[in-house]
Amino acid sequence: MRDLLPTLTEWFGEKKAFAVALVTAVEGSSPQRPGAMFVRGPDGEALGGISGGCLDATLYELAGEVLADGRAQVVRFDSGSDDLFEPGLLCGGSMEVLVRRVDPGTDEAFAAALASLARGAAVTLALTVGSVHPERLGSALVITPESVSGTLGAEEWDRECLRRRAAGDSGVLNLKNDSDGKTSFFLHEISAPPRMLLYGAVDFARALSQIGAFLGYHVTVCDARAVFAIPERFPYAHEIVVDRPARHLSDARTDRDTVVISLTHDPKFDIPLLCEALRRPLAYVGAIGSRRTCAERSRSLIAAGVTERQLARLRAPVGLDLGGRGPEETALSIAAEVVAVRHGRPATPLRAGTGPLHAEAAPACGPLDRPLSMRV
Repeated sequence: MRDLLPTLTEWFGEKKAFAVALVTAVEGSSPQRPGAMFVRGPDGEALGGISGGCLDATLYELAGEVLADGRAQVVRFDSGSDDLFEPGLLCGGSMEVLVRRVDPGTDEAFAAALASLARGAAVTLALTVGSVHPERLGSALVITPESVSGTLGAEEWDRECLRRRAAGDSGVLNLKNDSDGKTSFFLHEISAPPRMLLYGAVDFARALSQIGAFLGYHVTVCDARAVFAIPERFPYAHEIVVDRPARHLSDARTDRDTVVISLTHDPKFDIPLLCEALRRPLAYVGAIGSRRTCAERSRSLIAAGVTERQLARLRAPVGLDLGGRGPEETALSIAAEVVAVRHGRPATPLRAGTGPLHAEAAPACGPLDRPLSMRV
C-alpha cells in the first residue's frame, strides 16, 4: 500500500472507487508474502502484483466483479494443475487473497490508513476474511499511532483485535463466540519505512540514495560540508543534513532496522561516527575504503574503545564482491549486501543452493481454516 500511496490518494481525492486484492495467507513457495497488494482502478488501471504474473490476470477479473457488485470475496489459489484453464501458482505453493471494494466517500478505515502512511507512520490493518455473516467479509479496522478507525462489525471483535495487536500477534486469527460462531481476521502491520543514513555527500552516496529509496528506505544524506550537501546533488534522498556525522547520529532516531553507511573517506569523521554506530543495535553498519584503509580504521576504532565484538559487526570494505566499479555498480554491491544481511542470507548464487528460494516465516496465528475460503 505504501508503494501505491500516490495513486490511491489521488483516487480518494477524486472520490473514485477501486478494488484491492490483498494476500492474507501463504503456504509453501510463493512469490509474495501476506500483505502484498494488487489494485484495479476506477478506469481499469492495474497496479501492483501478488503472484509474479501467473495470477494477476485472474485477480484483475475478480477485482472487476467486486468493483461492480461491491461484494468482497476470499479466494484460494493452489499450485497449477493439468487443467490449462484453471489458475494456479506455478511455484508450487498456495495463497489466499481477500478482494474488496474501496469507496472513498464511505471507507473511513482506508482513508485513515492512507493519511497515516502519508505521514510516514506505521499502520495496522485488521480485515474480516471469514464469517457466518457474508456482509461482514472485508470489513476493516485500522489502527494508527493517533486513532482507531472503522469496525469489524462487532465491538467485541474490534476489542479482541486491538488486544491481539498489542500482544504482537499477526497473520490470520481464528476466533469464536456464542452469537457469531467462528470468525477469521487478517491482522497485518505496515511498518514505518526503515531508515538508511548515508554519511558523506559523495558520488557513491548519490547512487546509493537512489537504490535505497527504490528499496523502500527513508534515506538521509549527511555531510559537514554545506557546499556538497545540497538537494540538487541528491534528488532521491528524503532528507539532506549539514552536520558533523557523529553529532547527527548521536541525535538521530534509530532502531534495529536502521542502516548506517560511512562514505566519508576521512578518519576525523569516520572514527567518531563508527564508534557511535557500533554501540547501537542497528541492522547494518558499513564503511567504504580499501583493505589497507579498513585495517587502519579497525585499529583506530579499537584504540577509541570499540570492542572486538562490536567491531565484528562492521562491514568494511562495504558491499559484496561483484567486481563492479564506479558509483552505480559500487552502490549496487552495497545494497545487495544490505538485503542479504537483512534476510540473514549468505549472498551465494541461487543455483548453488538446494533449499527454498525464500525463507518461510511460520504464521503467527495459524493458517486460515479451509472451509472459510473458496477456490477459484
